[in-house]
Amino acid sequence: MGISVVLLAYKEEENLRILLPEIKKNVEKCESNYEILVIDTEEPLDNTKGVCEEFGAKYINQEEPGFGGAFRTGIKYASQQKFLILDSDGSHQPKYIPDIYRKFNQDKCDVVIGSRYCEGGESNDAKSSQIMSHILNFAFRVALGLKAHDLSTDYRMYHTKALKKTNLKCQNYDVLEEVLLQLKLNKKPEKLVIGEVPISFSKRIYGESKRQLVKFIMSYAKTIFRLFGMRIAYNFKK
Repeated sequence: MGISVVLLAYKEEENLRILLPEIKKNVEKCESNYEILVIDTEEPLDNTKGVCEEFGAKYINQEEPGFGGAFRTGIKYASQQKFLILDSDGSHQPKYIPDIYRKFNQDKCDVVIGSRYCEGGESNDAKSSQIMSHILNFAFRVALGLKAHDLSTDYRMYHTKALKKTNLKCQNYDVLEEVLLQLKLNKKPEKLVIGEVPISFSKRIYGESKRQLVKFIMSYAKTIFRLFGMRIAYNFKK
């Protein structure tokens, strides 16, 4: 019943130096075997590999482009039964890991989300980012029939076996909604159980955000129509 902790890194050497010890401390509270996988850029851009060696994390270079490609690389190499992913910039505090793990087990969830928007959660992101996030979450909830408050964060725990059965196509952050829809469709008549644990979303510790706003919006606009089409096609086959 081990945990694969996956971090997707893009020039996050300084943040990982702070984050990795905190992750280890909190994962060990779960009293489960674990591994930490850091998925770095295809070509190293800093000393992330050295930091991984220092703190006992497995260093892997991503094999496909974009955030979605890094996520698929993490899925490929995860070897434990549970798959926990969180941001490598410090915006997702590791102190919530035991709560996510407990919720996942006790409620027999398919996915547990570290949520900014459920009761008790909060976001310290810029107001403009929060507004855009709420709009995107509303649109995807309606289009995909997913019952969760926060569909656009990657602080999550999944069953690794279920992830390995998905066929993800998105290259950007929209893979986060794509994976939930595919998990839902793969369960067929069974209902996807999504749990949420309230978290406080922090600003990154060091460095600047890698998100490109225009590219981000265009990607989501295309994806919502494609995924809605997948949902409709599946319903017609039933």
